[in-house]
Amino acid sequence: MPTVDSLSHVDPKARIGEGAVVGPFCWVGPNVVLEPGVVLDSHVRVEGHTTIGAGAHVHAGAVLGGPPQDLKFKGVTSHLTIGARTVIRECVTANVPTDEGEFTRIGADCLVMAYAHIAHNTVVGDRVILANGVQLAGYVTVEDYAIVGGLVPVHQFTRIGAHAMVGGGCRVPQDVLPYIRAAGHPLKPIGLNLIGLQRRGFTEETIDALRQAYRILLRSNLRLEDACDRIQEAVPGVPEVDHFVRFARATQRGLAR
Repeated sequence: MPTVDSLSHVDPKARIGEGAVVGPFCWVGPNVVLEPGVVLDSHVRVEGHTTIGAGAHVHAGAVLGGPPQDLKFKGVTSHLTIGARTVIRECVTANVPTDEGEFTRIGADCLVMAYAHIAHNTVVGDRVILANGVQLAGYVTVEDYAIVGGLVPVHQFTRIGAHAMVGGGCRVPQDVLPYIRAAGHPLKPIGLNLIGLQRRGFTEETIDALRQAYRILLRSNLRLEDACDRIQEAVPGVPEVDHFVRFARATQRGLAR
């Protein structure tokens, strides 16, 4: 059975899973799903069409599933999903999307630290870390295993690639390639995220292939498309390099490079 503190309000229509815990002074709306083992500490507000995955832990003061901070929003039905075992720390806010039937997504096994904001239509992958005060604008994509340092503002429609690491306090106005570190004002690449890649079990052969791709794309004077063609000729058949190239080719806001 779930445990609901008598000082909280849980709408009778909400679906509360086995073993979920709702602490004091929480508010849970009628269209909320808390899967088994979810823990809401005190003063958590969960509203809208929000689903929180099994074993997730939401700390005090978080507000999840609220309407987007977008003047175009007309009260349509849209959704927020949070993956299993994700930890949402104090005073985090995450909004539902602007348009009917769309999703804001936070993946599984993420850590979203205090006072971070995840805006409408944003997609955060699995095992992502967003440090204190990260501000993700609308339509941002953060791929799996990325780490974003504290107080980083990320411009709308921008993407941060898988296994990338963004230094604290750095504005992100353009796409950050997968597997790299980026920092500075303006933001620029400062090498592969070597320690992160090694900790996650990437082979030396794969890391060497990514080094070669990094040099061709970021240290040559080739146009983006020409550099991507050169990479595919020089380093064929490596899935991580293929993802690196696909990400680069797909950029709409340009790359931090």
